Amino acid sequence: MSISLSFFDCPTLKVLEDLMGMVLVRKSREGLFSGIIVEAEAYQGEDDPASFAFRGRTKRSEMLYGSPGRAFVYLTYGIHHMLNIITEKEGFPAAVLIRAAEPRAGMALMMKRRKTDNLLNLCSGPAKLCQAFGIDLSLNGVQLDSSNSPLYLVEGEQSKKSLIWKPRIGIREGKDRLWRAYIKDSPFISYK
Repeated sequence: MSISLSFFDCPTLKVLEDLMGMVLVRKSREGLFSGIIVEAEAYQGEDDPASFAFRGRTKRSEMLYGSPGRAFVYLTYGIHHMLNIITEKEGFPAAVLIRAAEPRAGMALMMKRRKTDNLLNLCSGPAKLCQAFGIDLSLNGVQLDSSNSPLYLVEGEQSKKSLIWKPRIGIREGKDRLWRAYIKDSPFISYK
């Protein structure tokens, strides 16, 4: 069962916490891919120095101000795709970057795309995840609340999960904010 849009219209850190253990699903012509979200990090507000919205509304940050529950896919360094999920109320710039997933379906093609047979290396980073799942700019703006979408979320295992909160990775400013979370003891995360 896919997730309703109201799930995303909440404080970003709450959405991040609730995303842990959910299943990200990608439907494409090549097949179905899925993975359990095991690591993510939050970006919120124009006062977050690590956010695209830090300098206010720009062409690059405009999607962050959009309606919650949409994918925000962008290129970093001109080559790596990154998948974010827009959160909070429309007009407030916030999103959760999906950093890592535990692969569940479509692993043979994921391995081919990533040129590795190491299961732990398939989706253990935001660029790796996007490459494995075939997530690119064509998915920017899609709603994640419907199984009719090429990218959506479904409820995961409802077991009690223990989260570790750490500073975000790969940023210069805002490292004091413990806005990256991962599932404790998951071997699929990008960095401890």
